Amino acid sequence: MKLVKNENQKNINNSISDKEAEEAFAKIIEWIGENPSREGLKSTPKRLIKAYREYFKGYGEDPNKILEKTFGDVHGYDDMVIQKNISVQSHCEHHMAPIIGVAHVAYIPKERVVGLSKLARVVDVFSKRLQTQERLTMQIANTLMEGLDAKGVAVSIDATHQCMTTRGIKKEQATTVTNYYLGKFKDDLSYQNRYLRFISK
Repeated sequence: MKLVKNENQKNINNSISDKEAEEAFAKIIEWIGENPSREGLKSTPKRLIKAYREYFKGYGEDPNKILEKTFGDVHGYDDMVIQKNISVQSHCEHHMAPIIGVAHVAYIPKERVVGLSKLARVVDVFSKRLQTQERLTMQIANTLMEGLDAKGVAVSIDATHQCMTTRGIKKEQATTVTNYYLGKFKDDLSYQNRYLRFISK
């Protein structure tokens, strides 16, 4: 699938036009038993195009570019940097239902640090794709580990999956927690335990 990227359109398969996608959405609206021509639904396919562009904009973004600019003036700081409660909005790849939750990210710098907003942006890039929570957790961690040349990375996600809260088994209170550790966080339990204490506060 070839993607075209410009300032107005990202993550668009250029072999499928907006019109074709709108027609597909209209057909699904008809399939569920509605009339896509009635007043309240006439513009829904166009709205869905706009919404899907936002939901899945991560396909048109490179997470490695986000981490290209780092800062070396850390004055010897070599302990963990933790960013808690980063909001996560994604969609599961099995039912395209929303995944809503929070991510906690930590890394141990070797020589350089990155702007704090960049950690949240990496989370967003991978979240704005069809996902499983397990893969999402690993993608964030592996990208930070490699992009920052870090001594260690830890990523945790706590999320609700609407594919199991609003359909199927319908367990409304169920949440899913995933953790992934690299480097010192994996090899040294003291780092891992301190990280877990900080994110649980």
